[in-house]
Amino acid sequence: MKLPDLWRATRQWLPFALRTVAYGMLSITLGPLTRDRRASLWAMQRWCRSNIRGLNIAVEASGLENVPATGAFVYCTNHQSIVDIIVLGAVLPGDYRWAVKRSLMRIPFLGWHLAIAGHVPVDRGAGARAAADAIRRFEHVLSDGKPLLVFPEGTRSQDGLMRSFKSGCFCAAVRAGAPIVPVALRGTYRLMKRGAHDIGDETLRPVSVNVGSPIYPKLEGNEHERVADLRDRTYDAVANLLESIGGRTKARGRPEVELPQVAPTA
Repeated sequence: MKLPDLWRATRQWLPFALRTVAYGMLSITLGPLTRDRRASLWAMQRWCRSNIRGLNIAVEASGLENVPATGAFVYCTNHQSIVDIIVLGAVLPGDYRWAVKRSLMRIPFLGWHLAIAGHVPVDRGAGARAAADAIRRFEHVLSDGKPLLVFPEGTRSQDGLMRSFKSGCFCAAVRAGAPIVPVALRGTYRLMKRGAHDIGDETLRPVSVNVGSPIYPKLEGNEHERVADLRDRTYDAVANLLESIGGRTKARGRPEVELPQVAPTA
């Protein structure tokens, strides 16, 4: 890395790291002392919003009136960059749980907060048993009446285009009878592409978030059919939302639904 690039990355990520330590400490010390770990939720939201301001990211959010006021549901959003976390955390309402890579749980302060706040670790690419375990954890969150946020592509985009959706969160939503809230995110891929060390030297960094109406699972049909239907309707909804704010998707192919063999949670 060239010296100017190293200096720019340091100016961006050193304050980010300090904010992570500060709000992480607040979460892990005060969170367990407050009802429903409200202090951890407050710390997460403040961490996201302070980082948005610190990185000069201008977020334009629309459709927030579509978010259910109460009850369990699943936010499903496309995934463009690691910056998505702070953008979505800054604007999406509710005390929701994130589906996060297990490796993030090992990061000091950030991982400790994720564990204290009850976010859901996911072992990506670890086989059918790990996928079944993730579905069970998703079901537990929804059965407790909590919203959940999932990136159903499974990983962030390599080219900025939206990929096909995996079926795990839709399986949990069908079993819990919970709606999906589609979310489209545009602009973060341009800020920080996969493998980049920083988010560039622009003075203003615009990002758009668009939230659609809830999508409810069908009541008829077997589980595989209902999961495939919910996944496909959600994909179309997110794609339409993304295109409406200038984003791009790949061809809307329909992969065969693949469900790990796991019994519904009682």
